[in-house]
Amino acid sequence: MNRKKYILEENQIPDKWYNIQADMPNKPLPPLNPETKKPLKAEDLAHIFSLECAKQELDTENAWIPIPEEVREKYSYYRSTPLVRAYALEKALNTKAHIYFKNESTNPLGSHKINSAIPQCYYCKEEGDTNVTTETGAGQWGMALSYAAKLYGLEAAVYQVKITLQQKPYRSIVMKTFGATVEGSPSMSTRAGKNIITKDPHHPGSLGTAISEAIELATTTPGCKYTLGSVLNHVALHQSIIGLEAEKQMEMAGEYPDKIIACFGGGSNFGGLAFPFMRHIFDGTHPNTEFIAAEPASCPKLTRGKFEYDFGDEAGYTPLLPMYTLGHDFKPANIHAGGLRYHGAGVIISQLLKDGYMRGVDIQQLETFEAGMLFAQTEGIIPAPESTHAIAAAIREAKKANEEGTAPVILFCLSGHGLIDMPSYDAYINGDLRNYEVTNDEINKYLANVPQVDMNNI
Repeated sequence: MNRKKYILEENQIPDKWYNIQADMPNKPLPPLNPETKKPLKAEDLAHIFSLECAKQELDTENAWIPIPEEVREKYSYYRSTPLVRAYALEKALNTKAHIYFKNESTNPLGSHKINSAIPQCYYCKEEGDTNVTTETGAGQWGMALSYAAKLYGLEAAVYQVKITLQQKPYRSIVMKTFGATVEGSPSMSTRAGKNIITKDPHHPGSLGTAISEAIELATTTPGCKYTLGSVLNHVALHQSIIGLEAEKQMEMAGEYPDKIIACFGGGSNFGGLAFPFMRHIFDGTHPNTEFIAAEPASCPKLTRGKFEYDFGDEAGYTPLLPMYTLGHDFKPANIHAGGLRYHGAGVIISQLLKDGYMRGVDIQQLETFEAGMLFAQTEGIIPAPESTHAIAAAIREAKKANEEGTAPVILFCLSGHGLIDMPSYDAYINGDLRNYEVTNDEINKYLANVPQVDMNNI
């Protein structure tokens, strides 16, 4: 079969999400109450999240979670997304590697984020909530959440990282078009935001600051729940629709990936693509597949972070999570891949990295934009700055294969398009972007503020 694009029929769209926690040889450590240092139960999380999402978060027993029929019906509006063989990119690289990408940019919201926004809003509506709130980095999640909230008649409030609100103003306009209210974070509208601004009046914001503000609003507003676009287990669960489709599409292509790559901020699209394939590492059917998470060199939690219990936000409102972290008050550089400016890795991914089932690579900003330009010029799609990290990592692997004389099958996730990121490309083309270095002293300074937890007593 010599086709470039592979699309599933509607009746082939998965009707269950895959929960990798059930199959992991070493289960993730539990989230802890910051005060008691005791493991949390679903009921403890339900004052922040919908109860169903809280249950999914802690479910380590059930490998397959049914997708509610109403959610699956909404998925059918835009799924399946295409799996594409990148022949033109292969030709430009003069490589024998076969490069495929799962194109999550084709839905109306332009990124993979809608895959979790729909079920999270569905569960909130079913449980009687009237409002949802969230954080967003570059704005893809904020757009998706704002749209999904409108689908279910919920009011949405979004805290967008202040620096990316300035870099990407159109995303906040899209959120407002869907009816959401948008605040730049840190803001003066919450106690957490005021405290951060008082401490550092010029704080550019981070996902950690925005999470603090969103959680504060959720826990002080009746009928309001917090929704999260990455990091947590239930988000990766919803995103597994990506990898489950890709599995079937790779079968249509007659190949199986040797290397699976995605960009990495908190882990939603990496886990979404990788986890369904990773179960074949556990069962031994495909034991040699490599899994590569591509993160910014300016925010290198996978490659230079430390595995510790830490807060998921700057103010310390979240439970303590076992994660690779740079410290919850780490201030990432003002790179244009705003969705990747997060201090920690998700709990599941942190455990998988610790156990050696995957690896991280860190990539400088200029290399990612060079890769994005080449992809745009060959495949005709302008990728989001976040996605350019995956493309850059795929190009690295193809070049390495050329040197080794091998021909691996490479699969990466194009998590979103960059059509609202053109100021970023303009800055790159004009030579106005630069790389950012993080010193060991800087990392150690922030890691010194991580809470002390004896993991041997958990």
